[in-house]
Amino acid sequence: VGLGNPGRNYSDTKHNFGFWVLDKFAEKRSLKFQAGKGDYLLVKSNDIALVKPTTYMNNSGMAVADYCRYFQNTPEELLVVYDDIDLPLGTLRFKPSGGSGGHKGMESIIYQLESEDFNRLRIGISAENEMGPSERYVLSPFPKDWKEKINEMIEKACDGIDYFLTHDMKETMNKFNENTNVKGIDG
Repeated sequence: VGLGNPGRNYSDTKHNFGFWVLDKFAEKRSLKFQAGKGDYLLVKSNDIALVKPTTYMNNSGMAVADYCRYFQNTPEELLVVYDDIDLPLGTLRFKPSGGSGGHKGMESIIYQLESEDFNRLRIGISAENEMGPSERYVLSPFPKDWKEKINEMIEKACDGIDYFLTHDMKETMNKFNENTNVKGIDG
């Protein structure tokens, strides 16, 4: 599940990092998103389903719960990919469970699933020199000259998801939770 906000007004904002990662992951596998059986876009292949809620971030849980009910998935089968303002820019953190960390999309998912027991891939978006009020920061785009570095982060996240598909969470954490910062971005 990749988190983000629908619509053109939000497509380039930092809060859409989860969408960007799933879009790239689908593109690499020549897959196309289609309307799901609820408020989400869906791609299914043999080994994976990619889900992008079409609700706004703060209501992501409704779409995720709809998906889980329809396809009879448990929370433990999910990997939720999302931006994290509490992590330095370029940092990837796989995590097996936990709280929302103040992320409204995660709060919604936890509430709707009635569980914190689902896998996460947190993607750091915090750049100290660029920070302001958090809502304004996450709903703004990255500077244009960071495009190459952002694409590198997206590629690393896709690599992590690929690895996670064939390894357990502990192995994935050991491989991707250290030394994942993208070089050349000063936070």
